[in-house]
Amino acid sequence: MAGGREIKTKIKSVQNTRKVTRALEMVSASKIRKAQDRMKASRPYARAMKQVIGHLAQANSEFQHPYLVERKDIRRVGYVIVSSDRGLAGGLNNNLFRKLLGEFRQWQEKGVEVDVVTIGQKASVFFRRIKVDMLATVTHLGDTPQVEQLVGVIKVMLDAYDSGKVDKVFLSYNDFVNTMVQRAAFDQLLPLPASDEVVASHDWDYIYEPDAQAVLEHVLTRYIESLVYQAVMENVASEHAARMVAMKSASDNATKLIDTLNLVYNKARQAAITQEISEIVGGAAAV
Repeated sequence: MAGGREIKTKIKSVQNTRKVTRALEMVSASKIRKAQDRMKASRPYARAMKQVIGHLAQANSEFQHPYLVERKDIRRVGYVIVSSDRGLAGGLNNNLFRKLLGEFRQWQEKGVEVDVVTIGQKASVFFRRIKVDMLATVTHLGDTPQVEQLVGVIKVMLDAYDSGKVDKVFLSYNDFVNTMVQRAAFDQLLPLPASDEVVASHDWDYIYEPDAQAVLEHVLTRYIESLVYQAVMENVASEHAARMVAMKSASDNATKLIDTLNLVYNKARQAAITQEISEIVGGAAAV
């Protein structure tokens, strides 16, 4: 059994760790409400854009934008991967990465290569170590990311699609369900799927000014940017929620460990006192 001084040192160390986890828990709890408000504020725009694009995809247009055309021969796919910059968020990032590796393996078994664009420090570090081509990365977006910070990496993937280097593009991120549940989400970015709200094609089209190609080029690019931005906002809210839950669990475990160490310390102290009494009695008897 360890000595009393060693046990007291362990107790002090766990107490210091509990102070850190409680502080991180309170910080995440204070940030999660603001993150949820920003996430919900961006949803109506993304939803409206999705509805418009769904109508465009079903319209009987003379000009068919490449982003709306399905390619038959899939030789290479691209993934825009959204993660957090910091850790201590439980299995939030690892669960997403594990599912991504499963998808990558399925594509590679079909002879399809994979390119990635990463958003967030954790994804950047992780995917540099595996056999995929990383086209671009952006990190340290903070708690209030801006669309301007994402335009560069999005354009890299769009250029790769335009040039024919990749034939499909997917978006992967952590979808915020509630404070306790965050699930790994995978959405197809390109070619753009038809909106679920539009169930049948129609024989009319919009009137475009100056022309259909210029308007669709602008609108579709803005739409993709809005989807990626919304995914980043969902991921930020998921990060704070996961960190708050993980730190609360760590604080609870630290409290249980402190109680156990206190019990061990009391037993060790009692054993030491009993031993001292036995030595005193034994010495008196010898005299």
